[in-house]
Amino acid sequence: MFNNWLRNNKAAMWLLTIVRIYLGYQWMTHGIEKLTGGFDAGGFLNGAIAKSTGENPAVQGWWAAFLEHAALPGVNFFNILIPLGELLVGVGLILGTFTTFAALMAVVMNTAFLFSGTVSTNAQMLILEIFIVVAAANAGKIGLDRWVLPFLRNLFKHGHTTDLQTPAPHGKRKIA
Repeated sequence: MFNNWLRNNKAAMWLLTIVRIYLGYQWMTHGIEKLTGGFDAGGFLNGAIAKSTGENPAVQGWWAAFLEHAALPGVNFFNILIPLGELLVGVGLILGTFTTFAALMAVVMNTAFLFSGTVSTNAQMLILEIFIVVAAANAGKIGLDRWVLPFLRNLFKHGHTTDLQTPAPHGKRKIA
């Protein structure tokens, strides 16, 4: 019932737009801050790995092993991926473009931050992002998804003739 309300109700559409823009602003500003401020994920990764030991570890061992053996050696990649991902998620949410995908990527990032022992606003943001993912297209109706998604559906519809394909005589297809 709640799922249907999120996906189809006009009041939900407006509420989700407010939530989407709030989340987008958070992601975008953090991404810009990291892109312009000399971001280095190495300290964060080492801190998360350190939180996996002791009597009450905040980070699970399997996640710390991933951070130590995959993320830390690839820190230069993550130094680009994290701020760029935050910026793109933020822009997507603010503009309402590929809204569900942007919210899903936000869920992935917030989950990674929570796994790394950083609570902050990540739990709150994660809950709000899940609402956007569940709402699907309704979350982006007041945004560019209103035009982008129907255009893409039309573009990739089966049997759709594009400029590259022109019908040939006798029902055969000819590639131009």
